[in-house]
Amino acid sequence: MENVYKAVKVADKVYWVGAVDWGLREFHGYATTRGTTYNAYLVLAEKITLIDTVKAPFQDELLARIASLVDPRRIEYIVSNHSEMDHSGCLPQVMRAVQPQKVFASPMGVKALAGHFHLKEGIEAVKDGQTLSLGDMELTFVETRMLHWPDSMVSFLSKQNVLFSQDAFGMHLASGARFADELPPDVMDYEAAKYYANILMPMSSLVIKLLERLPKLGLPVAIIAPDHGPIFRKDLDWILQRYAGWADRKPANKAVVTYDTMWGSTARMARAITEGLIAGGTRVVLMPLGANHRSDVVTELLDAGALLVGSPTLNGGMLPTVADLLTYLKGLRPTKLVGAAFGSYGWNGKAVGQIAAVLDEMGVERTGDGLEVNYVPDEESLARCVALGARVAGRLSERC
Repeated sequence: MENVYKAVKVADKVYWVGAVDWGLREFHGYATTRGTTYNAYLVLAEKITLIDTVKAPFQDELLARIASLVDPRRIEYIVSNHSEMDHSGCLPQVMRAVQPQKVFASPMGVKALAGHFHLKEGIEAVKDGQTLSLGDMELTFVETRMLHWPDSMVSFLSKQNVLFSQDAFGMHLASGARFADELPPDVMDYEAAKYYANILMPMSSLVIKLLERLPKLGLPVAIIAPDHGPIFRKDLDWILQRYAGWADRKPANKAVVTYDTMWGSTARMARAITEGLIAGGTRVVLMPLGANHRSDVVTELLDAGALLVGSPTLNGGMLPTVADLLTYLKGLRPTKLVGAAFGSYGWNGKAVGQIAAVLDEMGVERTGDGLEVNYVPDEESLARCVALGARVAGRLSERC
């Protein structure tokens, strides 16, 4: 039977041998509406080397793509740039099938793989800056701790000038195209931003350090080959400049207003606040949580300078959807935001105070103590909502 899974050439003697997950729709609370890829790469050096593996259910696809080039048993080295299960899930099975001479990981990667798979031997630690000879080629390893796990590292293949960047510069995007220049720019823009916002935003200070360090290492990168999404072989500045801007988090004159509602009162407040923001010259994205996933709210927040969050009070607290969003946001640690809390209530208004407390915990510069309306907002209440939006717009314009 003919092998239907084929390797894709990335550069001379370098091939993509990963897997496409068309059906993935959730990744750690992040809605992956376009699926994803698990990228692995085969280097046909004198010592044939596999860079990363794939999620466990896709083991056969990985091995089939390798077999379209060479007998998998000819692989001598395996490099694990990142031990998370979507990249290492089938590593033990591949090791048994291939029986490589050595498997390489960062020092923290060795520990993580031992924790995941209870591998007692067979994984060798490589140091930051260490070079490994593949015979006619060389790999240089650069530790990138906490981008986005403690074990993370990238590998640079000299001669071909390929940077195997693991989760950095990636995106969750299933496609028949393997290269960024083959995909629609608007899709690339959104999915790259969504990936950064929902995965790498908490590590922005480390992203800045990596972008500053790479040129100093003297590695002339011509191709960026991440572990998710398309490969960059043209206009690398497209993704590098976006990462630099996202990591810097310079606030833009844009506000995200997000809320949930029970009987429409908080929704009416949100729309009035939005009118105030617009009148104040601010670009606004209004995102009711009944129609927007938490990860899409975070994506819009990536280039925003203001966050306004609303909820009615339910059983002495905010609605579960709002609590869910705020829990998720706290972990992602967006910075340099101004904002406000708002909401309606019946016999107590505790939700607004709870939202305000979380915004304080996140370091959001709040405009006022929070706006509460009893039951249904009247004209005077809606005027206060418009005024709140205008105040936030004014403060935001001062900061921009």
